[in-house]
Amino acid sequence: MRTGTADLPLHGGRCPAWLFVHMKALCAAIIEVIIEDAGTGEVLKRLSDPYWFQALGCVVGFDWHSSGVTTTVCGALKEGLKEIGPRAGLFIAGGKGRTARNTPHEIIQQADRHPIAVEAEKLVYASKLSAKVDSSAVQDGYQIYHHCFVFNDQGQWTVIQQGMNENNRQARRYHWLSTQVQDFTLDPQTAICCNSTNETLNLVSSSNQKLNQASYKLAQTGPDRLLKEINKIDEQARAIKLPGYHQIPRTSYLNKSLLAAYEKQPQDFEELLGISGVGPGTLRALCMVAEIAYGVKASYDDPVRYSFAHGGKDGFPFPVNEADIENSYKVLNRALRRSRTGRSEQLQALKNLAQWHSQTMNAVKISCTPCLTADPPMKPDISVIKPVGQEPSLVQPGLF
Repeated sequence: MRTGTADLPLHGGRCPAWLFVHMKALCAAIIEVIIEDAGTGEVLKRLSDPYWFQALGCVVGFDWHSSGVTTTVCGALKEGLKEIGPRAGLFIAGGKGRTARNTPHEIIQQADRHPIAVEAEKLVYASKLSAKVDSSAVQDGYQIYHHCFVFNDQGQWTVIQQGMNENNRQARRYHWLSTQVQDFTLDPQTAICCNSTNETLNLVSSSNQKLNQASYKLAQTGPDRLLKEINKIDEQARAIKLPGYHQIPRTSYLNKSLLAAYEKQPQDFEELLGISGVGPGTLRALCMVAEIAYGVKASYDDPVRYSFAHGGKDGFPFPVNEADIENSYKVLNRALRRSRTGRSEQLQALKNLAQWHSQTMNAVKISCTPCLTADPPMKPDISVIKPVGQEPSLVQPGLF
């Protein structure tokens, strides 16, 4: 089940090398604490939460709202846990660009080296289909360029992937969690977080299930017949100028993809989605024919909710202090070492402190989001503090 997404502005540049070193160490220390306290399954659950992931990016010193928080934090996790993770039964595959396309190979490599409770092919299938859903079944204008697949030795997994929309200069992050997956094609998301919405053809929405059924049944029809229907719609589109989101795919492209679908004879929408070559254009074409043949209208609801947290690398609410971030992971590592020798009082004290801080911050609602202007950040206005219950609190998700 997709557990959420976050929309972030596209930012250029790179993470400073000195900061990335500390990010790797602090990420690894935080994840070790969670594994020690609750196991690898809890790590996957936390990473699948867009609020918690954003808070993690902030606490390790990255930008509070930059698109780079996804790729950089995933990179820091992968590098920081390279040795620690496998010993605890936690593995990370994938990344940005070419590395994302290498995810299946990395999953198989880890499965060959370490005992995993499920077959590697099932994990590869989950990785590929989650990416296909977010890139093809939910047509929101974002092209996936980052895919990170995190799994444990029990075969549980979470996906953190990100797409880019060059037109609105936004990046959208998608989160998935295997323990909540009932159906890849029926409302796989529990939250999609965004500060801008657009018309989206969401083929995994519950309101589009009839359209899904019509699509895979049409895919069993000969391509020639379907292309004739699509050409008719194309002619109508030139005459009456249908809306922009009803873009007509090229017939030359469709001929190959429809033939591939026809040869596979998919028995449900998930099988149709899993066929190589069946992308957004093919699905749009099948939707248009389904509207004509079956009278089934598509839903264009954008499944999006907004998430945010405060940050550091960009100077909000203050520049990253290298000594502070180094001290944080040294304290965590020291507490872990003592806990493993039977002296858990320091680790318990940190846990109590985290719980107290979370309860205190959730008792009031203070806006931590910096103002996106040239002016320096202002102190919180205590006049806006409201008791819990008036509206949901969006601050301070507990890191522990």
